[in-house]
Amino acid sequence: MSLAVAGARASLLPSPLAASSSRARLLALPPRHRRPHGSLASPPAAGRRRLRVRMARTETTGVAVGFRAPEFELPEPLTGKLWTLDDFEGNPALLVMFICNHCPFVKHLKKDIAKLTSFYMEKGLGAVAISSNSIRTHPQDGPERMAEEAKLFKYPFPYLYDESQEVAKAFGAVCTPEFYLFKKDGRRPFELFYHGQFDDSRPSNNVPVTGRDLSRAIDCALSGQELPFVEKPSVGCSIKWHP
Repeated sequence: MSLAVAGARASLLPSPLAASSSRARLLALPPRHRRPHGSLASPPAAGRRRLRVRMARTETTGVAVGFRAPEFELPEPLTGKLWTLDDFEGNPALLVMFICNHCPFVKHLKKDIAKLTSFYMEKGLGAVAISSNSIRTHPQDGPERMAEEAKLFKYPFPYLYDESQEVAKAFGAVCTPEFYLFKKDGRRPFELFYHGQFDDSRPSNNVPVTGRDLSRAIDCALSGQELPFVEKPSVGCSIKWHP
């Protein structure tokens, strides 16, 4: 044990003087205020102290200006089809979402993500979701469960499996959910237009889910307008990298 650690531990122990002084104060108390030697302190009154359980939160990180959508080729567990970036060449804008099955932040938005993307896909938006979580540590995020989720929530977009995690790394993705909105600018591939949150709603607050931030960004991307607001980072669970 190092001297520093030993000293730190020693400082936590009561000195003889402190113990003597403490005993004197105890004896000075009226009998009804004394506790039997060795008895435990009574628990705090109900409602006096509340413990709040917090979920681990990860925020998206900034992406360089001019970032372009990386190429990918990933399987869709529901159909077995391989999807590539070229499959979305006919769309004026492309939404790439990193999600998973188990994350509370994703669960909070699943139904609304499906509704929002369905609405904008009818207007020409291309959309794809990718799960990059390691199934070594989180088997519930594996391909079979992904197919079940896609069916259950009626995802209108392909939900792809990034087993190697190379696609997540190419995008610089760090959390779920994470949203990358790309648009065409006359060059290939798509250029990043928006990299931010779905809206202000979180599992731990009472803010209604509206999809306001992402829907405003999609409206601008499809209409050729500039983004009229400063994007806020998406907040969620960290991507579960292979150990």
